Amino acid sequence: MNKPLLRLNNVSMSYDNRLVVKDVNFELNEGDYLCAVGENGSGKSTLIKGILGLEPVRSGRIELLNGLKRNEIGYLPQQTQVQRDFPACVCEIVISGCLGQSGFFKPFYSTSDKSKMLESLRMLGIEHLRKKSYRELSGGQQQRVLLARAVCSARRLLLLDEPVTGLDPIVSNEMYGLIKELNEKHGMTVIMVSHDIRSALCNANKILHLDAGVEFFGTCSAYLGSDAGRRFFGGGENV
Repeated sequence: MNKPLLRLNNVSMSYDNRLVVKDVNFELNEGDYLCAVGENGSGKSTLIKGILGLEPVRSGRIELLNGLKRNEIGYLPQQTQVQRDFPACVCEIVISGCLGQSGFFKPFYSTSDKSKMLESLRMLGIEHLRKKSYRELSGGQQQRVLLARAVCSARRLLLLDEPVTGLDPIVSNEMYGLIKELNEKHGMTVIMVSHDIRSALCNANKILHLDAGVEFFGTCSAYLGSDAGRRFFGGGENV
């Protein structure tokens, strides 16, 4: 049986002085692939930032279990236009994921860091792009680079916030395939925020439906039979 990796106990959080996450409880096990869904403003991204320690918890407790440390968590945020034009080569961006793992500023990268970077590039199928300028890549290639950076910093848990936003359907499906491979082949536990409920149900093994509080937490099959699932999915909403 897989060990628990993350536990949230009655977690509440605010954004712009407004309560957006209320009394959230759930537990994630090693090897899980959890997709967080819900309407805009339901607190999905805020909750992710709380797990990362980037936003404060108003009340409750977020527990990292079985030795998991925050600097062992990889994070792929939503990409901005400024990031798309970032003037650096691919290998520089990916290896920057190693910063902070040792808990202090490193003036240079170690041989181990460089090995992690190359392995991350190989895992995402973009080793041939390592010397390319990031700003000259396609949108799909850029997302692979950012995912490789997150993988470079992750050891056990990967947090993804809308990883296919702005990508066409073919490239989106490729990204979903890569994420599923990271989970199943490489043993990476995944939490992904998504508006694509159909792909979430095809790829994840658990669903967290937020509407400030937890509307549903459990397996994909149970979600389809739940009130939240029928209302959200059966009603034709594009989450």
